[in-house]
Amino acid sequence: MSTLDIKNAYFDRLFADADLKWLGQNTNHVPMHPAVGEAMHAAIDGERFHAYAPPAGLEALRAGIVADLGLPGASALVTDGAVAALALICRVFCKPGSRFVTTDPGWKWPLQFAAQAGAEVVEIPIWGPDYNYRLSPERLAAEVDHNTAIIYLVDPNNPLGITYTADEIGAFAAIARDVGAILIHDSTYRDFAQGHTPASLIYPEGAVTVVSFSKWLGLAGMRIGALVAYPDLMDRIAPFSTAPLGANVVAQAAALAGLSVKAEWMAEVQRIQRHNQDLIKQAVDQLPGFSMPVYPSHGNFVVVECIEAGIRPEALVAEFQTAGIMIRQGTYHTPRFGDRFIKVSTSVPVAWMEAFCALLPEMAGRARSRNDIPPLF
Repeated sequence: MSTLDIKNAYFDRLFADADLKWLGQNTNHVPMHPAVGEAMHAAIDGERFHAYAPPAGLEALRAGIVADLGLPGASALVTDGAVAALALICRVFCKPGSRFVTTDPGWKWPLQFAAQAGAEVVEIPIWGPDYNYRLSPERLAAEVDHNTAIIYLVDPNNPLGITYTADEIGAFAAIARDVGAILIHDSTYRDFAQGHTPASLIYPEGAVTVVSFSKWLGLAGMRIGALVAYPDLMDRIAPFSTAPLGANVVAQAAALAGLSVKAEWMAEVQRIQRHNQDLIKQAVDQLPGFSMPVYPSHGNFVVVECIEAGIRPEALVAEFQTAGIMIRQGTYHTPRFGDRFIKVSTSVPVAWMEAFCALLPEMAGRARSRNDIPPLF
């Protein structure tokens, strides 16, 4: 079997398990708002899917995305999830001999897109109390030059859950402007943060804000996201799109409905996921060698360190899968620091989190001596 076959079969087994508790991909499993379901049903019942959507997205949705970000005059390009937006930006600006600068840990796929385009990928380590688990402007400035095509900032950071202040975003934007780099502000988790400043507000000529409906609205399987930039920059990006026939019309209907009820919806989602973070903290504090380096998290996930307990993250993941619970091993995010931690998603039913926390001591004990680790992705 090819690596692709093995990986796909792995996820197919997970997806086929209707009772699986998804605590590993930052997906949102809170039952959807009725308005979102009604919008999807209306789009299907009206058979709107026979026609292609507008190439940049429904005008109402584009306007809603821009308004939600507070970027008047900006332009939105609706994409098949945030990952498609990130791939497009990398394809436009990364060339052989250019540099792509980001943090370690961060999100792995844009690094691959940049490398595939011939760019040198530079990862600045931010794990650990020495760095306060965050990028500083001084360390970023030391790593960029005029060959830097893209500075990629995941904010809030996935997997750490830290977020950056307005002053820090301003400093990062000034550094990008000084070297002529595009600043990708991956804001996938902005809706879970307490305070968030879009870089496009500060660096309109060179910042691209990327958003997703997968996490806050629970539409991961619908594949709907967007990139937002001011018109001159958008005119440099849009011609390279590989999706000129528009994004999923049913997903766009759901996204538009979600924006209309966002304040009400997110209040409940935040209440649930913050409570779940508290449950994890209580469970972790009772286990010797376990810790949560960032708490509370500004994302819908937390990292739990288990290295001091002498437990391999992969063993813990494998043991939890025997109990129908999916969590994520650290190496998915970072080979350098991945042996230190697991990641647990928190935008899930409370009963799922209570099951995870109740099983954690037992699974930790079993994982400590487990050596037969199946392939994990």
